[in-house]
Amino acid sequence: MEPKVSVTSPQDRPVPRWSLGSNSGLHYGSFVNSLSSLTPQADTDEKPAISKRRSYVAVAVLCYINLINYMERYTIAGVLLNIQKFFEISDSTAALLQTVFICSFLLLAPLFGYLGDRYNRKYIMIGGLTVWLATAAGSSFVTVSHFWLLMLLRGLVGVGEASYSTIAPTIIGDLFTGGQRSAMICIFYIFIPIGSGLGYITGAGIATATGDWRWALRITPILGVVGMVLLIFLCPNPPRGAAETHGEGVTGQSPYLEDVKYLLKNKSYRWSTLGVTATAFLVGALAFWTPTFLSRGQVLQGLQPQCTKEPCNTTDSYIFGAVTLVTGIMGGCLGTLLSRRFRDKVPNADPIICAVGLLGSAPCLFVAIFVASASIPATYVFIFLGEVLISLNWAVMADILLYVVIPTRRSTAEALQISVCHLLGDAGSPYLVGVISDAISKTKPESFGWRFHSLKYSLLICPFVGILGGLFFLLTSFYIAEDRTAAMRLVEEDPPPPPPSDPTSEPSMELSTQEIKKE
Repeated sequence: MEPKVSVTSPQDRPVPRWSLGSNSGLHYGSFVNSLSSLTPQADTDEKPAISKRRSYVAVAVLCYINLINYMERYTIAGVLLNIQKFFEISDSTAALLQTVFICSFLLLAPLFGYLGDRYNRKYIMIGGLTVWLATAAGSSFVTVSHFWLLMLLRGLVGVGEASYSTIAPTIIGDLFTGGQRSAMICIFYIFIPIGSGLGYITGAGIATATGDWRWALRITPILGVVGMVLLIFLCPNPPRGAAETHGEGVTGQSPYLEDVKYLLKNKSYRWSTLGVTATAFLVGALAFWTPTFLSRGQVLQGLQPQCTKEPCNTTDSYIFGAVTLVTGIMGGCLGTLLSRRFRDKVPNADPIICAVGLLGSAPCLFVAIFVASASIPATYVFIFLGEVLISLNWAVMADILLYVVIPTRRSTAEALQISVCHLLGDAGSPYLVGVISDAISKTKPESFGWRFHSLKYSLLICPFVGILGGLFFLLTSFYIAEDRTAAMRLVEEDPPPPPPSDPTSEPSMELSTQEIKKE
């Protein structure tokens, strides 16, 4: 039957707010048919609702908070030897500090993703950061008999980080589009390795300067207060999809289960999420254990004495922090440059870049693990090469999500990806490495050299997971061109007809402010 469409003249017709229907019959691949109302006749010269200058300031604020976020996350790793001596805990128990933090992070991410797609994102971030600042500062006052309280507070820190990490990238996605978005996302994600590196450096430096590791946990909350003030006064809450709709934004909501079904049917999102998960597993284990591993290697080679009481020697935390910082900048910039250069020529360039990064890092890490017993400088060379290759992925992985998922579902997509990558990735990888290390070391409990070798053998799981992640990104490359084109139809005026084989899946359509009715 032919639909009857009521059309008003351009002069009389008001410019509508772009809306996405929530018909429960929405199917991925045909969802563009419900987006005809997302393409009003807008003036392409219309000024955006948020000025470029304000957008750049907002990105700067979000990058600063992201820096503090990751500094706080890896300060613990920078003073791990001191914490182990202070509480007299094993490798596996020490790793629980990271595990409980990541577990709360991943459990709360879906909640913040749901809220971020429906409510004021700025207010959500402010609330989460308030909890983060309070619990991060409180964890520095835990006494020696209350290790359980330190774990509890570390878990609550994940509340703030879940709210921020889930929502902040989507705000950047709504401020910029195309090449500018890629550049801004690159800058934002480069602050992950920069913050991680500074976390090692500042944690070790403050612990050494004060003689008390707990002061290392107090610096990031102080810096975080500054970020909170900047967020309140300088960061806008742009309309969802503002960058793609000339500032109009996309309105309307679909049920949460429909959002999840859409994402699960998106093959690029599905396979890239598994690739991100493998990356998180790899990076989480290495970030937590590498300074301790290298310190034990120094002792094995007689380059420094064994730590018997705090404060312990934190030289390796300084060096590893500097390596992480430099390689993060180099790899992040290189990955983005390669993406921008080849994306137009090779539609699946982004997942291929990610695959090459992970597959190339595996042999470098494998060599670094075995060379550590003979030459610490050579170990750092291979760690440097491996981290550069891994860092190729940071911005590119985030950009993939933003351009294969429609604007009204990006927070949910971010949240689900965060939950999966942490649940199967860095929530368990530090603890798994610690458990394997403890199990191996128990075979020769009196040998300190065996403690080094037990950690070495447990770390071998990392290169193999890196190879697996590379394969996941190669699978992503088979589907990304199709999925990106489908998402880009959000701004097209002539969506294709629905598949003839499944007419019942055709969602409702809106044109301007008039509803299409079927006879």
